[in-house]
Amino acid sequence: MFFENNTNERLRVMELNKENSNAVFDVHETDMTFIWNTGKQMNISIDYIPHQLVQNQIIFLTEYQKINSLDFETARMVRFNRAFYCIINHDNEIGSKGLLFFGATGIPLISLDESDAKDFQVTWDIFSNEMRRSDILQKDMLQSILKRLLILSVRILIKSNNLYKLEKSQVDLIREFNYLVEEHFSEHHDVAFYASRLNKSPKTLSNLFSIARTRQPLTIIHDRIMAHARMQINYTTLSIKEIAYELGYEDVQAFSRFFKNKEGISPARYREKNRLSLN
Repeated sequence: MFFENNTNERLRVMELNKENSNAVFDVHETDMTFIWNTGKQMNISIDYIPHQLVQNQIIFLTEYQKINSLDFETARMVRFNRAFYCIINHDNEIGSKGLLFFGATGIPLISLDESDAKDFQVTWDIFSNEMRRSDILQKDMLQSILKRLLILSVRILIKSNNLYKLEKSQVDLIREFNYLVEEHFSEHHDVAFYASRLNKSPKTLSNLFSIARTRQPLTIIHDRIMAHARMQINYTTLSIKEIAYELGYEDVQAFSRFFKNKEGISPARYREKNRLSLN
């Protein structure tokens, strides 16, 4: 089921199976996606990193996270673009920025318990029914249903990541740090820059992330740099020197040492290895 209007606002709500799974790979600029595994098991490769989902797990992706392969029984997908619903502009409504999307923390994943699954099923049924309508109120209704799904997802993610133990202001600080990293990782590699933007000291940030039992700020910055480096190496013909410069490294050797320290092999060897695996 597909909604699109003359202002390029797009929403896709789909029951996925092996026959229509190619829709997963049809990603456009500013698209946000969540995929709900309703079958027993799903094997999905994202940026050449394998992930395995059990039943009633959901992953959240932006346009920058590319699905390479997918094997599953049944699933559900919601995909919307920024024109339809901008999570940045509406962050005060749902609080997903820096958590579900633009989190600089890998692939967000939530697991639905029995109660959660019932809530999602009810919302999905309403979503599906509304997608079949066509009147002047349809878009507003679809946005409201999408917002409900996102809020439910944020609640589950916060609860599962120990963030529920923190005050709202502390959770918001972590979210804002994650989003700032997403915006500036290619220019600023030090925690001090982000701490300054948040009017905090680097030690305050480090202590907060320790309380939340999540990765330290510097690790998050490094992981985001590596994610972009892998993407550019895998999907572009840019030279290693060009990729290094794009990521803020004037010295390609410094970038190569950083990459090898994280990945275990040099950027050039990493590119060669992945290209061989595709042949």
